[in-house]
Amino acid sequence: MSLLDDMKGKAEELIAGNSDAVRDGIGKVGDFIDDKTGGKYAGQVDGAQQAASDYVDGVGRTGGAAPQEPSAPAEA
Repeated sequence: MSLLDDMKGKAEELIAGNSDAVRDGIGKVGDFIDDKTGGKYAGQVDGAQQAASDYVDGVGRTGGAAPQEPSAPAEA
């Protein structure tokens, strides 16, 4: 198992046990970025937040294994 696979597995374990907190953090990070950039990249930030939340949801549904294809961020 490569280091990247090991890190991915540990991240998925963390997400599976704390999906609500991770989703909350995703929202806070997006709000922080929007605040610091004056909303200039709001579309890209929203797309990244959605993709990250979808990934967290996928990990939660599969009990620790990430979905095969996380959704791509929306183009703005």
